[in-house]
Amino acid sequence: MLQDYFPILLFLVVGLVVGVLPLLLGAGIGKVLGTVRPDSAKLSPYECGFEAFEDARMQFDVRYYLVAILFILFDLEVAFLVPWAVVLKELGMFGFVSMMIFLAILVVGFVYEWMKGALEWE
Repeated sequence: MLQDYFPILLFLVVGLVVGVLPLLLGAGIGKVLGTVRPDSAKLSPYECGFEAFEDARMQFDVRYYLVAILFILFDLEVAFLVPWAVVLKELGMFGFVSMMIFLAILVVGFVYEWMKGALEWE
């Protein structure tokens, strides 16, 4: 009966060793071989490329989030275009027309964002 659970136990042990051993080795080797020279620049907090001078709960400009969302939107467009291009011959005319409709919708959205000034950075 115990022999049936041995592969599970072995899986758990190997998983723990593979997960924990590199952490312990990295910390130990870093202390032995590494040089520790803390200074004010290394110990300072880093957030978004500027020094934290206010409360951590300060409001960020909405444009940061808008640019991130627009990047994700148009990045996903490429994620759809690559597999489509690979199987275009198999899809035929229906696949081509459906992708052109998809791209037309995205172009309309892009033009709308452009006209609204979402891509302008002051």
